[in-house]
Amino acid sequence: MTPEAEEMPATSRPGERDIEDLSSARMGMAAQQALLAAQTEAVMSFLQDGEPTAVVMSFLADAEGHLWFATVEGRRQVRGIDQDPRVTVTVSNTGTDLPGRRMMSLRGRAVVHRDRAVVMPAIRRLAPRLAPADPEAFVRLLDSPGRVVIEVEPTRVTASHDSTLLAGDGRGGPGVERA
Repeated sequence: MTPEAEEMPATSRPGERDIEDLSSARMGMAAQQALLAAQTEAVMSFLQDGEPTAVVMSFLADAEGHLWFATVEGRRQVRGIDQDPRVTVTVSNTGTDLPGRRMMSLRGRAVVHRDRAVVMPAIRRLAPRLAPADPEAFVRLLDSPGRVVIEVEPTRVTASHDSTLLAGDGRGGPGVERA
C-alpha cells in the first residue's frame, strides 16, 4: 500500500476527494421546481440556419412544467425555432436566494405563439414575476404588434446539479447549509 492510499478514506462522499462522479448531486423534481420558481432568466439554445446559438431570456414555468418566454417576431430565437423546434434551456441559481450552485438543462420542443389570444395572457402571467413593482406597466410595454411568446414543452432533463448535495461546497471548501 502506498502512503497516498493510506491517507485516503476507504469510502468518501462526492466532494470530499474529488468531483468526478456527480450522480449523487442530481436534482430531484422538487429541487427542479424550486429552481424554476426562484429564477427568472435562462439560456435558450437552438439551431439557426443549422448552427447552434443561444440567448438569455426571461421565463415563467407554468403548472404543467412548460416554460414561457416573451419575445418579438423576427428575432433570432423566433427564426431558429420556426426552422427547427428543438431547444435546450439551461437554468442556474445565479442571482437567486437558493444556496450553493444549482443548475439544470432540459431539452424540449418549442412553439412560437403569434395569436394574441395566447400571447397576451402569457404576458400577463409573466408580468408580476418580471416586474413586480408595476406589472401593468410591463404589460403595456410588451403589448406591441410584433409580440410573440415561445412555449417550451420539456421532453427530458439532460443535466442537473446541486452542490449542496456534495460534501463541502463542491469546490473543496466548507459546506453550505441546505435550504
